[in-house]
Amino acid sequence: MKNRTAKKDGCNRKELTHTRILETAARAIRRSGYSGTGVADIMKEAGLTHGGFYAHFASRDQMLAEAADLAGAETFAIFEQVLATTPKEQRLSTLMRAYLSNEHTENIEMGCSFAALGSEMHRQAPEVRAVSTRRIKEMISLIEGQLSDQSQSKAHEEALVMVAMMVGTLMLARAVDDPELSIEFRQAALQHAMPNNV
Repeated sequence: MKNRTAKKDGCNRKELTHTRILETAARAIRRSGYSGTGVADIMKEAGLTHGGFYAHFASRDQMLAEAADLAGAETFAIFEQVLATTPKEQRLSTLMRAYLSNEHTENIEMGCSFAALGSEMHRQAPEVRAVSTRRIKEMISLIEGQLSDQSQSKAHEEALVMVAMMVGTLMLARAVDDPELSIEFRQAALQHAMPNNV
C-alpha cells in the first residue's frame, strides 16, 4: 500500500513539474520567440535543473510542440470566455475589441500565440506547425460558429478574413515603435471590420 501511494505521489509530482515546464515554455516562446527560447533558460525560469529536462521530453521540438499547444489552448479559452459572457449580437465586435485592446497588445507573454509566433511558424519542426495549425483552425471554427446567419461557405470565408485581420493587425501593432501608429492600425481594423460597432 505504501509503495502504491509513493508511486502515485511521484507520478503527481512529475505531472506538476511537467505542467510547470510547459507553462514557463508557453510564456517564453510568446515573449522571445521559438529561436530565442532555450531549454536551459526555460528550466532555470521554472526553477529546475537543465538535466531534468529529458525526464519530461524526448527533444526540444517535443517541448515546443506541447508549449505551442498550451499557448494556443490559452488563446482559445480567452476567446470562449469572451463569447460566453457577451450577448450574441455583440460577440464578434466585443471579441475583436478585446483582441485589439491596449492590454492584449502589451501582454505578449500571455496573449495570442499566433500573433506572437506567426512569423516564425514556417521554420518550425512539423509537430510544432501541426499543433499550431490545429489551434488556428479551432479559432476559425469558433468565429465561424458565430456567423450562423450566413451560408456555410460565406461564414467560413468571413471567419478566415476576421482571423487574418485580427492576427495581422496585432502583429503590426506590436512590431512598430510608434504608439500612435500602433493605435491607428488597431482602430482602422476595427472600423473596417465593424463600422457600426466601433
